[in-house]
Amino acid sequence: MVTVPAAVLSQFRRFSRYNSPYPAHDCGRAIDLYPETDRAVAPVAGEVLDVRRVRAPPRPYAADTDHLILIDAGAHVARILHVDPDVAPGDVVGVGEPLGELVRSGFFAPWVDHHVHLGFRSPDANPYRATGSLPVEVAVDVRPLSWDGTGVVREVGETFVVLDEPSHPNPGAWAGVAAGPNLVLDGGCPHYDGGGVLPAIDGPVSVAGTRVGVADGGVVAWDPIELRANGTPVRGLSLFATRDATGVKLVCPGHDFAVGARIDVTIRRV
Repeated sequence: MVTVPAAVLSQFRRFSRYNSPYPAHDCGRAIDLYPETDRAVAPVAGEVLDVRRVRAPPRPYAADTDHLILIDAGAHVARILHVDPDVAPGDVVGVGEPLGELVRSGFFAPWVDHHVHLGFRSPDANPYRATGSLPVEVAVDVRPLSWDGTGVVREVGETFVVLDEPSHPNPGAWAGVAAGPNLVLDGGCPHYDGGGVLPAIDGPVSVAGTRVGVADGGVVAWDPIELRANGTPVRGLSLFATRDATGVKLVCPGHDFAVGARIDVTIRRV
């Protein structure tokens, strides 16, 4: 288990351990960190061991190459993806120092924002394989925000909309959508294979008053559910921990919602 300190997380506006289809995130074994700008800062300190270009799945909206940066972080080797590096093997970086420009590659779904992918390996493990990373924990408390399934659209993209609810009562502190008493839900619900909760617990989890899955050691298996926004089917909810304006992101390719539209999300078991 590797714990990401609060001082590292404070360099970023948002994080998620589960909101990804990438295999390295299985069971919370990686974390995605969302910077304030398209310039990435280092989430670990240490010596750069290698920088390698990697092929990404071909997507019409994204680059077909990505970059892997390996950093000797002391007890572990850090694996960083989605950054076109300004560093080279032998360079030494500190937490928060410039690392390079963010890359939007074919590993991204079209509704995903730019971010830094971070995972960790034991020094004797193969750092180049996509799987095999260590479980990741975070050294921050994340406040659960209750949500009743409603909101007004404040941002629109081709494949998503962002609602203005739940609102953040204390911007700068970490918060996320409640999954139950004292619980925050993280993940793509249900458009990715699973999700997770903070803190890690066992038992049923819910969103907007409806059960959406069951947690086992903090890892959530989704129930068979269907989501609708104003009666129109949507693919899912994109959930994470954030320090800025919260709001729920609805994943809804082909939508016709506009900024200012009032949305009522319903969740139904199927």
